Amino acid sequence: MNSSKILIGNDIPEQGISWANTFKSAGAFAVTRKANGMILLQYVKEFSMPDVMIIEAKMAGLDAIGLIKEMKKMGELPIIIITAEYEMTSVREEAMYLGASGFLVKPFDVSKLIKCISEAGQKNTEVNLNFESAIRETPEQQDLECVVTDIIHQIGIPAHIKGYHFLRYAIMLSVENTEMINCVTKLLYPSVAAKFKTTSSRVERAIRHAIELAWDRGDVDVLNSYFGYTIRNTKGKPTNSEFIALISDKLRLQMKTAGYMVKL
Repeated sequence: MNSSKILIGNDIPEQGISWANTFKSAGAFAVTRKANGMILLQYVKEFSMPDVMIIEAKMAGLDAIGLIKEMKKMGELPIIIITAEYEMTSVREEAMYLGASGFLVKPFDVSKLIKCISEAGQKNTEVNLNFESAIRETPEQQDLECVVTDIIHQIGIPAHIKGYHFLRYAIMLSVENTEMINCVTKLLYPSVAAKFKTTSSRVERAIRHAIELAWDRGDVDVLNSYFGYTIRNTKGKPTNSEFIALISDKLRLQMKTAGYMVKL
């Protein structure tokens, strides 16, 4: 059975990550992106059509109606729209005419989202998920790799470069063990190098290149949400250790506050 691919456009990152982990438990490959229609459309063009899309009604760049029109040019697929109560009437009629598969009014329980996707799957043989196992998973059982992957995707680091994989593993190690970030050259880089059968110097250079790409081409809003004023414009991009430390520390705090289980 092929894994269904679900693309989520959500304006609350933590909620999108929680949904992604639920879908992953059901056998899907889920990707969360910022609730920006142009970013979602660009992602589809770069990484192929998903089997299901879950999007906010109102998005920057391109709203749900505009995105559905663009997606129809590329092919048919189930699209589930999330709306606020006041948006429902204005959006529903046109979206239904364009072929939207379902609507959910905030706030709602994730079980309603699962039901909506299942109903969409009955009309699309490409959507084949086992939600029985997903429902048994608790929200606290977060997969660290999925969370970190989503963060570096949002920051804007391309997946095809070596630094992407090195940086993801470095952040995961630093979340699990705070001592890693205090011994970057003696402990962190060698640990990543051993994992990928390379050298510490190559790990350092590849991570630095990945950060440079993020700083030059990444989403400014996402970068600001993680780094804020700790990295000043006059200072330029952060060092490898600053970048890893800020993300891993913030992620560790979020997961601890939410009671998440960190699994490596």
